[in-house]
Amino acid sequence: MDDHGLPYSANLSLLFTELPLLDRPAAAAGAGFTAVEFWWPFTEAVPPAAKVDRFIHAIKVSGVALTGLNLYAGDMEAGDRGLVSWVGREAEFAESLAVAVRIAKRLGCRSLNALYGNRIENVDPAEQDKLALANLDLAAEEAWRADAQILIEPLSGADHYPLRTAAHVTEIIDEIGRDNIRLLADLYHLAVNRDDLGAAVTDPRVGHLQIADAPGRHQPGTGSLDLGGYLGKAEAAGYRGYVGIEYKPLGGTVASLGWLPFERRGRE
Repeated sequence: MDDHGLPYSANLSLLFTELPLLDRPAAAAGAGFTAVEFWWPFTEAVPPAAKVDRFIHAIKVSGVALTGLNLYAGDMEAGDRGLVSWVGREAEFAESLAVAVRIAKRLGCRSLNALYGNRIENVDPAEQDKLALANLDLAAEEAWRADAQILIEPLSGADHYPLRTAAHVTEIIDEIGRDNIRLLADLYHLAVNRDDLGAAVTDPRVGHLQIADAPGRHQPGTGSLDLGGYLGKAEAAGYRGYVGIEYKPLGGTVASLGWLPFERRGRE
């Protein structure tokens, strides 16, 4: 993992889950991190204003920067994987997008991850894809007002999710043609889907990188991926953004961070 100089952000939807969600930013700061990211941190698409304020306060008082936030993706535990292409939930997508953009503006968050959504039974995939293009165009326009980018992510382990490779995403990016729609290349998901990781991390349309080892989705060193080598290739190709640490810790979060020296967890 010493093959690059890219900064890290801690994904607090998978790390420090030993603690309540609002306690995790401070725990991450105590562990040396200066940047964090989250999946959608609320149970509802449009949370009460007080709940949003508590989340923002927890970030601010911890002293960390929020560098990434997932848009509302439905009931993730039930298998939902996003509203971007979900016919019939257009208003819900737009309303939750507005909340996410407000959070991004207040915290200076520059990346919003829009999960595409599963294929829906008895709905024409072409109709879903048409809606997805419209929703992503809307998201990009709203994100632009917050000086942010919209990320699109290939996933593994979701049987009805149609975006499996970097090429699936870059085709959509090119079709929409907006500069602030970018690829989220999660090396774990791409590896499980047998994509070409070397090509993915050096693609100029990459807007964010995330890591976990494979198999297992645990910390680096528990699987077989040359994560440091791939990150070095990304840096050599011009990538200068954060690397999201998005794995399921073996042995607890703090114990799982032994691969990453304390002085490499923060960014000056």
